Amino acid sequence: MLPMSAVDQSRQSSAAWFGFLLTALVAGAAIPSQGRINSELAAEVDDPFLAALLSFGTGLLLMLVIAYLTPTGRRTLGQVRPALRRGEVRWWYLLAGCIGGYFVLTQSLTIGLIGVAVFTVAVVTGQTLGGLLWDRIGLGPAGRKRLNAVRVLGALLTVLAVLWTVSPQLGGHAGSWAWLLLVIFPLTAGFTNSAQQALNGRQSAAYGSPIPATLINFVAGTAVLLLAYLVKVLVSGVGETLPTAPWYYLGGPLGCVFIGLGAVLVTRVGVLLAAMGMIAGQLIGSLLLDLIVPAPGSVVTLSTVLGTLLTLVAVVIASLPDIRRTR
Repeated sequence: MLPMSAVDQSRQSSAAWFGFLLTALVAGAAIPSQGRINSELAAEVDDPFLAALLSFGTGLLLMLVIAYLTPTGRRTLGQVRPALRRGEVRWWYLLAGCIGGYFVLTQSLTIGLIGVAVFTVAVVTGQTLGGLLWDRIGLGPAGRKRLNAVRVLGALLTVLAVLWTVSPQLGGHAGSWAWLLLVIFPLTAGFTNSAQQALNGRQSAAYGSPIPATLINFVAGTAVLLLAYLVKVLVSGVGETLPTAPWYYLGGPLGCVFIGLGAVLVTRVGVLLAAMGMIAGQLIGSLLLDLIVPAPGSVVTLSTVLGTLLTLVAVVIASLPDIRRTR
């Protein structure tokens, strides 16, 4: 067999990075769709705790079906215990889903109080800072990644692009201490979310598939949210009526897309680039939602469009060292 030429390697590298970007955009676009559905569900049942539990519960049911009714799911589930025995997966990796539960609960609790724009900026800032840190210490399966000037520039551009994108919606908030404290919740949710993706990536690399890690995430997250809901029931009781429209229950399946694809991305490109690519997907998904099915108070301006495009530029800039090294 003839060795691959430099031109063929360059084409293969470009195709691989185009595939990474497309996958990241799809994974990220699932988040604003999930957020819109979970927000509507929380308003419908008048209970953010129940809405978050229903979202994770439907995702858990879907992952149980995928894991136990598909050959790949059954085969890779059998790799969990051996990976734990070999030390490739530590027991605390299995708790990564608790972070996802915290993220969804934070989404349900704070968006109505601080707004979608501020929530997005706080989450993106947390994801970017977390991506820098987790790559630096080597939490993800790709190991340690050097934080050169190009990566840091791309991360800073991402945060600035998000600020520019949501700038039309940032006015009108009182900068009280209570409001600032509320912002800490999505900030920490974004920061820990990038750690969740890193741990999921390690599990997916050990199992040979993202299916077991995604299932374990939903088991852990559902357990945490069930506990939170039971505490709420003890305090204020039960009285909610579940909606009958099926689209209210699509938040969980969209979470499966985000967690599963995110775990695959982290194994390929590291935590920071995966987070940045999915951030671009979040903004593009939000823009499409606001254009196709706008929510009350949504604003689409030139800065919204240009800021979204700038996130894609930031992802490409941060990816340049890896693209050159692959070639």
